[in-house]
Amino acid sequence: MSPPAKSGPRYNNLIQSEKVRVIDHEGENLGVMYTREAIEQAAEVGLDLVEVSPNADPPVCKFLDIGKYKYEAQKKANAARKSQKTQDIKEIKMRPNIDDHDYDVKMRKVVQFIENGDKVKVTLRFRGREMAHQQLGMQLLDRVREQMAETTRVEAHPRLEGRQMLMVLAPK
Repeated sequence: MSPPAKSGPRYNNLIQSEKVRVIDHEGENLGVMYTREAIEQAAEVGLDLVEVSPNADPPVCKFLDIGKYKYEAQKKANAARKSQKTQDIKEIKMRPNIDDHDYDVKMRKVVQFIENGDKVKVTLRFRGREMAHQQLGMQLLDRVREQMAETTRVEAHPRLEGRQMLMVLAPK
């Protein structure tokens, strides 16, 4: 059974190529040389030979401190993960016969969600005989779509699911 694969770049004796292109610790290209010779030169300077571009022909290696290199790479990955913004779906519920002021309050919330970069699912719930007047619900969702036209795009057009009419808006 072979030992488990190491994560991260290959370095020193783990480099499998016979010849490599070498860049020293000051960033100067030393040219193509045998891997053994390059490892010895790196050791003279007190650094490791690290494979930075394994897919090149020949692979590109650099004189680096492997511990410091791995630490910096992990720090960079953590920073990228931290700055990532996940997009949530926020839901706004309305009724077909909503009053103007209530509508304005809901729309302020929709604007706030969109500015935060979230998607908004507008749900219209019908009760009882309101199902007979679905065109009122459609008019209300059209009004929402027109009011938000400059800042959003419609990701899911209004559709009826049971007693609810749904529409999804996403920031442009």
